[in-house]
Order: sequence, then C-alpha cells, then structure tokens
Amino acid sequence: MSRRRYDADFKIRVAKEVIETGNGSIVGRRYDIAPAVVNRWARAYENHGPGAFTRRKESRSGGVSDPLTEDIKRENDQLKRLLGEKDLEIAMLRDLLKKGNHL
Repeated sequence: MSRRRYDADFKIRVAKEVIETGNGSIVGRRYDIAPAVVNRWARAYENHGPGAFTRRKESRSGGVSDPLTEDIKRENDQLKRLLGEKDLEIAMLRDLLKKGNHL
C-alpha cells in the first residue's frame, strides 16, 4: 500500500470539518482516510493554525533546512574539528611524557 500525500489546502479543509463536526471517524470515512490521521490534522490545525501544514524546503538528509539550522550545523562541525585537534595535541604530549623527552 503506497503512502498518499495531501496538499496543505486539503488538510486544512478536512481539519476544519473535523473540528466543526467533532467526529474524525465520519470525516475520515467520507474522504477514505484513517480517522487517526484526520484527528491528528485537526489537532495540528487547532494548535498551530494553517501553518501546521506548510512545508519548508527539506535538505537531502531529510531534515528541515533553514538559515539557523545551517549555522548551527556549521558551528558544530567547527567545534568537532577543534576538539579533534585538542585530543590529538593531548595524545602527543602524553606520548612525550611517557618517553621522558622533556622540552
């Protein structure tokens, strides 16, 4: 069974209908969608409004891509490099101490 995708306008229309009728089972049967799905859409619409169904550009890794996320990833990579360099430096100094070659 393949997964169906619905556009934001359709989800909003179904969510509003669920909220108006108060019954996700009936609305789900009407559109041939599982009641749990339409109830989830209704909760998302109630909590976040129409913005709950708008999708931002997704990166290849599957996550949401935005400038803040990209900055955090870039900073995280830089910190990992620095930590790696410090670990290497510490390991070299420990080796020198073990050998007894003091500066």
